[in-house]
Amino acid sequence: MKYRTIGTDPATRREVSVLALGAMLFGSVTDEATSFALLDHYVEAGGNFIDTSDNYAFWADGGQGGQSEELLGRWRRSRGIGDEIVIATKLGARPLAPGTSYTDNPEGLSAKVIRESAERSRERLGLEKLDLLYAHTEDHTVPLQETVEAFAALVAEGTVGLLGVSNHAVWRVERARAVAAAAGLPGYEVLQYAHTLLRPRNDVPEALFPDGSLGHAGPGLLGYLRAEPGLTLVAYSPLLKGAYTRAERLPADFDHPGTPARLTALRDVARETGATVNQVVLAWQIGGALPVLPLAGVSSVAQLEENLAAVDLELTPEQRARLDAAH
Repeated sequence: MKYRTIGTDPATRREVSVLALGAMLFGSVTDEATSFALLDHYVEAGGNFIDTSDNYAFWADGGQGGQSEELLGRWRRSRGIGDEIVIATKLGARPLAPGTSYTDNPEGLSAKVIRESAERSRERLGLEKLDLLYAHTEDHTVPLQETVEAFAALVAEGTVGLLGVSNHAVWRVERARAVAAAAGLPGYEVLQYAHTLLRPRNDVPEALFPDGSLGHAGPGLLGYLRAEPGLTLVAYSPLLKGAYTRAERLPADFDHPGTPARLTALRDVARETGATVNQVVLAWQIGGALPVLPLAGVSSVAQLEENLAAVDLELTPEQRARLDAAH
């Protein structure tokens, strides 16, 4: 396993494995025995960066979520896991009532919600301190300063370490970081967005993003990361939920004229390296110039083994150039 530092403050920064494990479906779609086996195997391979959220997976049973955090708490207790494993969670997008969603009835990012939701996450996970806490989705109903100060208060109290943000417009991220910096408060340092080799259209309206998706790491966000080397991108859905090997799973926003050329370059590099296309995608992220940590969910040990093998796959500069240039 390889590792990378996230965060800049010596008091809160952590060394994490370059491949993060997504626990979104653990405890719901993925049963407990399988989830425990996957977590055990990941840790045995040197992995120490696990991702969840307080709303995972509310859609599985029409509830409000929490199953993933609860399962991770049971796993931690049963295995005697301490702070050697970094668990990241999120708040802000938990439905306020069963049968609703984060698009129509989210908990939001008020000071009250941040404090109470973080406390509930710590209880479910069995943690005294959340290593990394994200603002999951935007909340335009709450002043940005209130959100910034509420997150910073948890850091000051020692119940939260690093702060992160997901699915926000880049200008909102920068504005929040500026508000924090002006007040001498900790700000977002880890950015979690969808990112993969294929490039999506970002102008397709969605329920959460009426002007087009803010959840993908587009040119604006990638340029921001280049200008701010202290930030880290955690890339969710790096393998597009299996679409690289099952074309019928390709999301509609990736179905455009630029996709075939990138797929051709990807398959060529996979043949040259003797690796799978999924491994090439992960290796492309892990070894790139930008600090990108792929976050991949799995449902079997075989899938996890495939992903772990990507950590040691080295792409040549020429192969990277071909993957980057294809369009």
